Amino acid sequence: MPYPDLKPEPSFDRLETVFARREPDRVPFIELFLDWEVMVAIRGEAFSEDPAQRWRQMADLYSSLGYDYVPAGTAFGFPYRTVAAEDTAPLSRGQRSWVQERGGVIESREDFERYHWPEPSDEHCRPIETASEVVPEGMKLIVIGPGGVLENVMWLMGYGPLSYAMADDPDLAKAVFDRVGERLVKVFDAAAGHESVGALFLGDDMGFKTQTMLSPAAMREYVFPWQRRIVEVVHARGKPLLLHSCGNLEAVMDDLIDDVGIDAKHSFEDVIMPVTEVKRRWGDRVALLGGIDVDLLARGTPAQVRARTREVLEVCMPGGGYGLGSGNSVANYIPVENYLAMLEEGWRSGVYA
Repeated sequence: MPYPDLKPEPSFDRLETVFARREPDRVPFIELFLDWEVMVAIRGEAFSEDPAQRWRQMADLYSSLGYDYVPAGTAFGFPYRTVAAEDTAPLSRGQRSWVQERGGVIESREDFERYHWPEPSDEHCRPIETASEVVPEGMKLIVIGPGGVLENVMWLMGYGPLSYAMADDPDLAKAVFDRVGERLVKVFDAAAGHESVGALFLGDDMGFKTQTMLSPAAMREYVFPWQRRIVEVVHARGKPLLLHSCGNLEAVMDDLIDDVGIDAKHSFEDVIMPVTEVKRRWGDRVALLGGIDVDLLARGTPAQVRARTREVLEVCMPGGGYGLGSGNSVANYIPVENYLAMLEEGWRSGVYA
């Protein structure tokens, strides 16, 4: 790996210090995920087909890049419909899929009753147990949950049908939110119970460029109560809950901090509100993660990425509570050299006096 003289030894204490909104010895790195194709490109070879060996290789990669954790997931999920198209990224995976937003598997009471609702079990935590066996010294796992409360409801119903249901059949909408929420609470509780797990990511995209996906009032009725319960079970296990949510959440940030009780917020776009502005407004109340804009990472030069990384660190480092990373995730359309430029600048400039 490049820049080995700069790379610090791994220590999850750095992240715990950030989640507690204090200053560590240096700014740690954190991402929701790196696309598989990016990891293969950095390694220069494919990962093993053997699950245990593949986890070991991924742990080695994260350690070599300067991370203090290894990402892990669960095997739990709700079946839903997807559509696909050609993946035109430089590191293409052939096809890229997304959720069908115009229609879902649950659009009526009959659909709700017919749907086979998965039940959380110990088997769903098997990937965490496998990853736990290969975590390098000083590191812990950060578990990325199986989507969030609003995300899963939108994936199951479709954004359009959910919107109609909230007006025409609010009892159906609430029933779907409750079925999803009660299962996610169990999944997060079980995952947080593993000793090797240091924190958990709740991925729940709740907004778009100008506002939240649902009105703030609807969020408070349907979404936040279940998110709060997830936070409560994670906190009861002594672990922090990190919220990844895209979109403009300005109208509900106080709810997320004071009512839901998140420990950290992840996902920022410069076109909505740069992470530096979020730091000024809420940085004394919640930890902030990432924020190097994905558009810049995708279309800028390494020099531009380094310059912006220095600017973000200059604003977000004072007072602590900041972890460096992309504004969303390291997708396969981000040039690897830009991603590595961000990390290098973090190693160089992210050291506290």
